[in-house]
Amino acid sequence: MDIRGKTIGFAMTGSFCTFGRAFPQAEMLTRAGARVIPILSFNAYEMDTRFFTAADVRLRLTAATGEDALHTLGQVEPIGPKHLLDLLIIAPCTGNTLAKLAAGIADTPVTLAAKSHLRNSGPVLIAVSTNDGLAAAAQNIGELLARRHYFFVPFEQDDPEGKPRSLVARMEDIPACAALALDGVQAQPVLT
Repeated sequence: MDIRGKTIGFAMTGSFCTFGRAFPQAEMLTRAGARVIPILSFNAYEMDTRFFTAADVRLRLTAATGEDALHTLGQVEPIGPKHLLDLLIIAPCTGNTLAKLAAGIADTPVTLAAKSHLRNSGPVLIAVSTNDGLAAAAQNIGELLARRHYFFVPFEQDDPEGKPRSLVARMEDIPACAALALDGVQAQPVLT
């Protein structure tokens, strides 16, 4: 499916080291003709890190999409009732967010956006980035892979020697995976 004319939520959670790889994907989706609405977790919206200041994160997303980021529960709750999105992308998606999604917990802007969007059976595309992807987060990845309406950007071990349990999505695959998710198709192979 062509993403031109689609409205895509682009949610970011606190895997700050992968933000630099996620920003260009939001811009690519926008250039491809989608309306991209940024959504930030509480930490992604507020926390300065060694990678980016919170203000820089917000500015980069606004520059990439032409939209201000949604960052409160009240701002994202209407996503489902008003059918605001065709697709929700969570990139990066931390192990903490994976756990909350798997458990049905919706207490952050990103997890509530997912819950609200899923009420309409809308597709959610996850670009995982977690140091415990082959440890505690593995069961949550498996749980979400088995559920309808969840799709994953293919992922891989990013540092098998230094961080043998760490997994990171191939962020550059987000635009192609977005088109597939809109068609209800999981990109293959999931593990690269």
